[in-house]
Amino acid sequence: MENENTFHLMISGQIETAEFPEIDEIYCKHCFVYGPDWVVTAGIEEGISQISQKGEGGHFALNFPLDISFKSTNPFGWPQLVVSVYGIDYFGNDVVRGYGSVHLPTSPGKHSRKVAMFVPESSSLLQRLTSWLIGRRPEFVDPRVVAQGEGREVTKVKSQGHMNIVFNIITKDLDKLNYDTG
Repeated sequence: MENENTFHLMISGQIETAEFPEIDEIYCKHCFVYGPDWVVTAGIEEGISQISQKGEGGHFALNFPLDISFKSTNPFGWPQLVVSVYGIDYFGNDVVRGYGSVHLPTSPGKHSRKVAMFVPESSSLLQRLTSWLIGRRPEFVDPRVVAQGEGREVTKVKSQGHMNIVFNIITKDLDKLNYDTG
């Protein structure tokens, strides 16, 4: 018998489009970050998209599907989607083009989110020049750090484009536990 103090969160949707003005080709990776009381019950926790070229109007069409279900006993650590975008630089190196994260919507229904993306920057001009010459730009070892606050307060970043994401949310048993998601 399932624990009567659990609720369920089901997500489908897609990473639809992206806008990165100075880039011609991208692909993205995604993962979910969630609290210790959350368990994935079905679906795909991580993924990587196809390579997309900039279309008319400067948009990238990714249409990358999202499908995952969770259960939890506690809303603390509500899941977040972390997106990492990569592309090829002038020298043919695979480099990070942006990181972004968004909390999954708490209310049932269809939701659209525009997620701002950013890239880490070198802290000095010498480091910036060196990283450009050797083709190793600053990036996070684990992109999940984007969804956490600890250690990010000293990270220098630069805004760079955005992603358009659509979520279809279904919740079950939140009302039985007296949670109002409006």
